[in-house]
Amino acid sequence: MLLLCAHYGAPDWTLFIFAALSGCMPSMPAMVRARWTEIHRGTPRLHTAYSFESVLDEVCFIIGPPISVGLSIAVMPEAGPLMSAIFLAVGVMVFVMQKSTEPPVHQESDISKESALKPLPMKMLVLALIALGTIVGTIDVISVAFAEQQGQPVAASIVLSVYAVGSCLAGLAFGAYKLNASLPKQFLIASFATAAMTLPLFYVYDIATLSASVFAAGIFFAPTMIIAMGLVESIVPSSKLTEGLTWMITGLGIGVAMGAAVAGWVIDEFGVKAGFMVTIASGMTVLLIAIACYRLLQRRMVLETA
Repeated sequence: MLLLCAHYGAPDWTLFIFAALSGCMPSMPAMVRARWTEIHRGTPRLHTAYSFESVLDEVCFIIGPPISVGLSIAVMPEAGPLMSAIFLAVGVMVFVMQKSTEPPVHQESDISKESALKPLPMKMLVLALIALGTIVGTIDVISVAFAEQQGQPVAASIVLSVYAVGSCLAGLAFGAYKLNASLPKQFLIASFATAAMTLPLFYVYDIATLSASVFAAGIFFAPTMIIAMGLVESIVPSSKLTEGLTWMITGLGIGVAMGAAVAGWVIDEFGVKAGFMVTIASGMTVLLIAIACYRLLQRRMVLETA
């Protein structure tokens, strides 16, 4: 309906309504990770599986925009989103047909009536993912605005791909190693690194330095996501795992949308350089949340292993 309204020039308000409704799609990242958890629960392979999924997410961010833009330019404006919708429909159908990996249905008596979001550590993790997503959202908008300011609007797609490449490579490397540190400590370290890697944005003055800074900012995105998903698996009961993972993906999506909106407003009001401050502030927020919930997460891990 969104594409039909766009194609036939329907009033603008219809685009907002159907854009919102089109967002009501299955949370496939959470569902896939829930299956990996069921297959590899309690083994080192779960860490690798989460890393693999995060890398595939980044691959989508790398190849998706060029394919979508290329189709929209070469065929028709609606071709890119239409292909995405087709991919989603086919992918979901193929996914649900995989009965061998489907987690067992829990009996109602075994399922807690409480939400997976009730534990305070879960709330803190969702807030951290919102802040992490805000970094992504701000970089999307800032890259486009900065490239246009430099008179090289096409370069924005290169900058965005560089961010995804940095995260993709880091996810591959992180998935190849099993760290001895506890998950809460890993999350704290990754959050510190995430915050630190946004600081080079202070020194951006052209497309090359923006690309380098964005590459650095993307390095710890995938590892932080992987660790957060592992913490969820340790916090919530198995009957609530899909819900718990969905909350994390939802938090990330909220952050991306919020980051894009805030960065867009800041850039319009104060210029592109001010937009970088939103990214840096988001990185610092991830770190502050990680510090605040470190002991809570440690205590929760101890209770789970007791």
